Amino acid sequence: MQTNPTYSSLVAVGDSFTEGMSDLLPDGTYRGWADLLAGRMAAVTPGFRYANLAVRGKLIQQIVDEQVDVAAAMKADVITLVGGLNDTLRPKVDMVRVRDLLTEAVERLAPSCKQLVLMRSPGRQGPVQARFRPRMEELFTVVDELADRHGALVVDLYGAPSLSDQRMWDVDRLHLTAEGHRRVAEAVWQSLGYDPEDTEWRTPLPATVPPKWLARRIADVRFTRQHLLPWIGRRLTGRSSGDGMPPKRPDLLPYDR
Repeated sequence: MQTNPTYSSLVAVGDSFTEGMSDLLPDGTYRGWADLLAGRMAAVTPGFRYANLAVRGKLIQQIVDEQVDVAAAMKADVITLVGGLNDTLRPKVDMVRVRDLLTEAVERLAPSCKQLVLMRSPGRQGPVQARFRPRMEELFTVVDELADRHGALVVDLYGAPSLSDQRMWDVDRLHLTAEGHRRVAEAVWQSLGYDPEDTEWRTPLPATVPPKWLARRIADVRFTRQHLLPWIGRRLTGRSSGDGMPPKRPDLLPYDR
């Protein structure tokens, strides 16, 4: 792999993970790993351009229908594609269809850019992770196969001990904290061939005294009321948190943030 490469543009495709939830900025918007990565790439490449087509809650079919052709038409140097995980978290999912749609996305994106980047998404420790682990790992097998076939990079976040730590996850237990997003940006940065700024991004966090039983139960109640029940309600009614929302950064423009 080359070091200190020159990439002049980046397009990010995906769902809430790529949109940047829950890396919340003071103005109420989300930053996230893709914005952080774009900022770092822009700092070493004058005139660097960036688009982020991600929208929270999108399933792989929606990503293919709404984002893939738009991204391909931009002819960016680098395209990142992360999708399918929302499908695996549904009560019922057709993994063959997910595989076929992800394959379609990769086949359309890979020829349109210099470097396609795929990911094995991070997974939080806990019972929910354990329940959906087989589906996630089936998805990641497809990711690895597609990368081999089409010359894409795979960033293995799933295998990073630091990102499975519960302290890297927001109170909704679905999205990374700001520190988690920073580490993802570092992982992609290194995978693209840039000199590391943090060689320890995978390293587990120092051990701390676990919260007491009462504190854990209070956190569970809060999580259920504020996040789990609304999530279940959207699933039952066929709604998504991203319904009606536009892409985060729809145009491939010079990065100015």
